[in-house]
Amino acid sequence: MPKAKRSDNWGFPRWGSYESSRETEKMQVCDRHGCDEAGICPAPKSPNSPERWQFCEKHAAEYNRGWDYFEGLDKEERKKREADEQRDANAYQEAKHYSWMGSGDGSRSRDEMTALEIFDLTPDVDFEAVKKAWRAMAKEFHPDVNPGDEEAAKKFQAAQAAFDVLKIAEERRVWKPV
Repeated sequence: MPKAKRSDNWGFPRWGSYESSRETEKMQVCDRHGCDEAGICPAPKSPNSPERWQFCEKHAAEYNRGWDYFEGLDKEERKKREADEQRDANAYQEAKHYSWMGSGDGSRSRDEMTALEIFDLTPDVDFEAVKKAWRAMAKEFHPDVNPGDEEAAKKFQAAQAAFDVLKIAEERRVWKPV
């Protein structure tokens, strides 16, 4: 009868990793039909449900591109669901004094993103480009240039409001010594 081998995994310091065992671990296979890759990416089966699909990275990306959280809801239900989620998320919102990060890293608010859409700019744009876009829109849609044009007046007001939002955000973001 062969002698049992002693494990190196005893005493202190512990040479092996903690919670390790010699048994094989079960691998979750991708839930996509016909795929044999490891299912390491969880994806929701439906909104607010704890049930998850387990996909490989390729199929998780494909699933996420087609995922619509509000699918099957009418406008009122969508707005109610969005308001509920926003209310719940506000409890975890980052404090304003921690927003010292630069632009383009997810630090822009929804209002800033809407203002940037008015100017047709990307989220990582600097404030000089915002000023340039605002000046161009102001020259094009100013009421003195387009007297009596209601559409131009509305666009000018929208551009002015968007610029004000972005200006306040930039002043808050940039630290100035007293």
